[in-house]
Amino acid sequence: MSAEQTDAPRAVIVISSHVARGSVGNRAAVFALETLGFPVWAVPTVILPWHPGHGRATRIVPSLDQFKALLADLERAPWLGEVGAVLSGYLGEAGQAEAVASLVAAVKAKTPDAVYICDPVMGDSGGLYVPEPTAAAMRDRLMPIADIATPNRYELEWMAGAPLPDLKSVIAAALHAGPSTMLVTSAPSMMTGGTGNLLLDGSQVLLAEHRLIDKPPNGLGDLTAAVYLARILSGQPAIKALQSTTAAVYEILARTAKRGGDELQLETDAQSLSHPMAMVQLRHLTHPGRDRRA
Repeated sequence: MSAEQTDAPRAVIVISSHVARGSVGNRAAVFALETLGFPVWAVPTVILPWHPGHGRATRIVPSLDQFKALLADLERAPWLGEVGAVLSGYLGEAGQAEAVASLVAAVKAKTPDAVYICDPVMGDSGGLYVPEPTAAAMRDRLMPIADIATPNRYELEWMAGAPLPDLKSVIAAALHAGPSTMLVTSAPSMMTGGTGNLLLDGSQVLLAEHRLIDKPPNGLGDLTAAVYLARILSGQPAIKALQSTTAAVYEILARTAKRGGDELQLETDAQSLSHPMAMVQLRHLTHPGRDRRA
């Protein structure tokens, strides 16, 4: 490894929710990134005792002025040159999006090839679980500046304003979503009884599939975004990054489900993050923007 590679910025700023118990939001992303060798600056957008899916509980959202001030401090930090990527997830309120965008701009001004990955955490098959202005802020302020976005299919549907019942419609929506690279989780699968992660960039469309597990614990999207980012920062090509990310997340999910866990058991299955053994089906699909010259 060259000195240039050794000295490359490796820290990741992760901006998302924090729970006291569980493996969602920052708890999932920070654990995954640090396990895979990346130091993390963690910023909570909201503090909760547990995931809201387990029941209503106290919700602490920092005042917008304080949140903006904290991120402005990070923009001026003497160590900003350590940062090679920013990952944003769940927002506590719409106004946080502008502060996140400002921080991303500061990181990129310092390190032009830094990566910004936007995980627009806003809903699932049951609909939005954040207020519509918060979802709109992610769609309108953060998605356009992202290098990579990792929505689930239902979040992509909301942003596209139309149902996406099949792979063709998901691919078309992803092409128009803004970021040059889109990783859509919970994508339709070509495998019976399966689900997929669909990766689309300017040159290829890839689908990684595995068996669907009913009633999975929360946090799979947070974990997928963090692991995929770690793979990319480690220099893996997109196809390998997609396959190894999908295998790692599915392996942890399957093992947690077998134990009957109500939260992803990352600490028990940390080895799966770096050396997953699960098999996933990888398919190359037709890119709508190419093959027209054939």
